[in-house]
Amino acid sequence: MNYQHKQLAGGNWFKLTFFEQMANVGSEVERTIIWENKNKEYSIKAIERALELLDLTISDIKNRLRLKELMRLRETLVDYFYFDNQFSSSDKSWQNYFYAFNYAARLKK
Repeated sequence: MNYQHKQLAGGNWFKLTFFEQMANVGSEVERTIIWENKNKEYSIKAIERALELLDLTISDIKNRLRLKELMRLRETLVDYFYFDNQFSSSDKSWQNYFYAFNYAARLKK
């Protein structure tokens, strides 16, 4: 696989806490939302990066007990940004979901 986040894929990602990992995924989702109406190409690249980071999070052994949530998250992200939005997600719902991880990640610092 051709990773966009080469250093993170090389092992640094697994040093981050779960909250930090999810906050980083959320940052890419936020970029996707911001660029959606401004530059579709940038938006597509941002969601690809978000999915890449989410896949790294899914593959992290310390997150195995969260696997169901992470896989459902991946499914709903793909549905929202690529397909018919069967789950009735919105930009605001994604921002609210990931805001909690940003907050939790900052509390640990």
